[in-house]
Amino acid sequence: MKKSRQDWILDIIIYTLSVIILFATVYPFYYVFMLSFNEGIDASLGGIYWFPRKFTLTNYSKFFTDWKWVRGLGVSMARTVLGTALGVLFTTLVAYGISFKDLIGRKAYMTFIIICMYFSGGIIPYYTLLRELHLIDTFWVYVVPGMLNLFYITIGRTFFEGIPDSLRESAKIDGASELRIFARIIMPISKPFMATLALFVGVGHWNNWYDSTFFVKTKTLRTLPYLMMEIINQFQSTASDTVAAAHRSSGTTSLSVQLAAMVISVVPIIFIYPFLQKYFVTGMMVGAVKE
Repeated sequence: MKKSRQDWILDIIIYTLSVIILFATVYPFYYVFMLSFNEGIDASLGGIYWFPRKFTLTNYSKFFTDWKWVRGLGVSMARTVLGTALGVLFTTLVAYGISFKDLIGRKAYMTFIIICMYFSGGIIPYYTLLRELHLIDTFWVYVVPGMLNLFYITIGRTFFEGIPDSLRESAKIDGASELRIFARIIMPISKPFMATLALFVGVGHWNNWYDSTFFVKTKTLRTLPYLMMEIINQFQSTASDTVAAAHRSSGTTSLSVQLAAMVISVVPIIFIYPFLQKYFVTGMMVGAVKE
């Protein structure tokens, strides 16, 4: 079918806007990536837009030789792996349990979940609760509060309600327990939901600096996002930070090391996403429509 003049004009406008949006989205990431390979003091002079002016790997070597950054990276990795695993497990278990239509008090449970999802007691009661549970200034303050995601409980409940009851009934006839049914039947067919949940929970753990700011005092428990936020605050509060923090023997600055840290923090997400992509597209529609 031959395109009319109006179609060509519309296509040009659409492609032009798409290229502009793509450039505005990708270039900031490229800019950070490019500057992380440039000498820190030279980068502070400006004028670098496309390629490193003074290429160096010193920023990365400085990052991996500074125990503060390495320790923060380790804490972030530990909380992300453990927090994601426990978060997915407990959220899926609760969502699966609430999906049973004959569950006693099902409406009360869902009402309680909805209320807690929309209303919060505030930071002071939350802090008091964490203190009473002896989670303040411990590694578990990163993991325990996020073990249950109320929003995804509601999504998961709708997903599990769509699974035919005949699957569970046939397994029960064969003598399988509820936990065995969940592990051997429900979990394998719930991969789209669990993969999507794991991606969002994992990214949330990986990027979270809020809890490290308010609930942790021990420096050895600081996460990588908190350390980067700390550097940003120092850079903004001190006009001469670039010069004052410069390691003149290596040419690095606190900002250049932070750029390297930003690149390192993004790499795991970039590598993990392709493995979850085939589940992610399906999982985004999980619970959206109830038949």
